[in-house]
Amino acid sequence: MIIRIIDRVNETVGRIVSVVALIFAAIIIYDVFMRYALSDPTRWAFDVTKQLYGFYFVMLGGYALRHQSHVRVDLVTETLKPGTRRWVEAAGYVIFFFPFAWVFMTRSYEFAMRSYAQGETTYGSVQLPVYPLKMAMAVAAALLLVQGISEFLKIVLNRQEMPVDA
Repeated sequence: MIIRIIDRVNETVGRIVSVVALIFAAIIIYDVFMRYALSDPTRWAFDVTKQLYGFYFVMLGGYALRHQSHVRVDLVTETLKPGTRRWVEAAGYVIFFFPFAWVFMTRSYEFAMRSYAQGETTYGSVQLPVYPLKMAMAVAAALLLVQGISEFLKIVLNRQEMPVDA
């Protein structure tokens, strides 16, 4: 049950966030048109697209893990028997992934709260608030951590990737 809930949350977030790519592509096209066709470049497009891309990139971590799209080093594990491979992968989550995800989540949260308290903005002609992107990092880290829990449970319980009812 918990595996399905976590998978469904990250699947939904991934599908929603993927729309951001269309938004920042449209802004880039608009900016290029304004710059070259009308000789009137925008002052805000670069900063906005940079923040949208950052948001897009970090928020898809849990979705990517759910679909096994992260970089993996299978040179060692591919030669192992399936049972041994499962336990090596489970140990990898415990030794490497969970500590990393925990530190990423807690430090990102502190980073975001400090940015919010300081009213941090971008450096440029248009000063955009930075804290929403930093808060997205903390949310993304939490989504990555819970998706790691789901993947760990799948390994330990010997379950294949579970389909998400869309």
